[in-house]
Amino acid sequence: MKTIPDYIRTIVDFPHEGIMFRDVTTLFADPRGFRMAIDQMLHPYAGLQIDKVVGLEARGFILGGAIAHQLSKGFVPIRKKGKLPGTTISEDYALEYGEAIVEIHDDAIQPGEKVLVVDDLLATGGTAEAGIKLIERLGGEIISTSFIIDLPDLGGRKKLENLGMEVNALCVYDGH
Repeated sequence: MKTIPDYIRTIVDFPHEGIMFRDVTTLFADPRGFRMAIDQMLHPYAGLQIDKVVGLEARGFILGGAIAHQLSKGFVPIRKKGKLPGTTISEDYALEYGEAIVEIHDDAIQPGEKVLVVDDLLATGGTAEAGIKLIERLGGEIISTSFIIDLPDLGGRKKLENLGMEVNALCVYDGH
């Protein structure tokens, strides 16, 4: 029987030499693999109150939408700066070379709502941390963060746990 890592393709030296890129599009393309991932991502939250599912750009939209559908809850995207219409709030975060900004609609999360944050990959944790800060600024209570892949050598898990976040991941890969 296949496991989640069996569906994930590794592309060597992408986007540059020395990187082992973990490509989840092969997981998404397989109906059994995709269903397995969504079911496993939902499992830790059985019986918990969740009001909104937040997906981080871009593959987090695919996962978050499917999870929100399964839970019959609303889905909220956190997007790169300038991609959302309407009034937004923003958060800067550091990249390997430079900075980036993510945004959320200023009315997307109501104070006290219980939120699950979802993305495909946890690496340095910069995007997830920025998303968490946005949700908290709106008064949302993050119940957990959920990822398909954790790359613990890059420090993201530790960063999120230091913020008091629960981190769940379906598989872990050493290295970059």
